[in-house]
Amino acid sequence: MLMRYCEGCSLYTLKASCAKCEKETRSAHPARFTPDDKYSKYRVELKKKYGLLPTQKPAEEY
Repeated sequence: MLMRYCEGCSLYTLKASCAKCEKETRSAHPARFTPDDKYSKYRVELKKKYGLLPTQKPAEEY
């Protein structure tokens, strides 16, 4: 069994649906890392296209 996360109410659970809000949960674990990632080029292109790269975001003010 893997930990699952409900984005609706920010709870962690082991079930496929949240007991509190009954929404579908997603895996709480990140994707596996591999140095020979065949699709990294495409992810970077999509992030550039939609402005999601950290360098494309405005600087945080403290």
